[in-house]
Amino acid sequence: MPDTSHPRPLYGQFPTALRFSLRDQTRNRLAGLLLVVFVPVWYLVMDAMASGEVLDFKLYATGKVLHVDGARLTLISAGLNSVTMIAGFVVFDAVRKALAFDRRLVFAGFRQSTLIGAKTLAVAAVSGAIALYTALAVLFFWRPTAGGWFAVLAGFAAIALTYGALGLLLGVLVKRDLEGFFLIIMGGLMDTFLQNPLGNPLANKPVLQWFPSFGPMQFAVGGSLGHTALWGHLALGPAWAAAFGTVGLAVFRLRTRNRTYAR
Repeated sequence: MPDTSHPRPLYGQFPTALRFSLRDQTRNRLAGLLLVVFVPVWYLVMDAMASGEVLDFKLYATGKVLHVDGARLTLISAGLNSVTMIAGFVVFDAVRKALAFDRRLVFAGFRQSTLIGAKTLAVAAVSGAIALYTALAVLFFWRPTAGGWFAVLAGFAAIALTYGALGLLLGVLVKRDLEGFFLIIMGGLMDTFLQNPLGNPLANKPVLQWFPSFGPMQFAVGGSLGHTALWGHLALGPAWAAAFGTVGLAVFRLRTRNRTYAR
């Protein structure tokens, strides 16, 4: 464990805090195994189960209804689902385990704003890496155009950032691993499953606009299968991430404040 009895000068605190945050979020071996093994296996299973029937998918920004290949739509949905679980799990596990150490860093002289900035950047970096791998893995099952693949990647990155921020929020709120894992896994499954009209009667209903995966799914499908860039819907992902992250970082600030100096 690093010696925090003599903290670095203020100008050197951020690189140190960022290194700690990245280390905590990348040392989870189970998450790494899920990313490397589970993602392609999940694609394989969903691709085998999905039929090639034509499905109707509504783009809410234009009101247009796309007639798309059900197998390709299911691959996008499966990728979003994988990203939500892994990104949320990685960040939740890292933040929860590091909370006591972060509190000691504050007591040793580290600024809370520095730790908050480092955690935010680390969440963005790890979420982006998870999204990139998941988007590359889809190429073994489907080869969209370059622009279509970019739309899939952007959708994956947006939902990864959202669930990474949710993992941060749960990491500072939830006391036990089981509760956090359950909320992330079940939330991600329900969120992404409802967006796919394959076997879901609620698909294409207005109520889905209130789910975190709505914007990323709209952008990924619109760009890859409908040749339409729905930038406003893509922005919904960072908006959800900002909301989750703001609340999570506010709670983090409260739980790591130095009460000795707060009196």
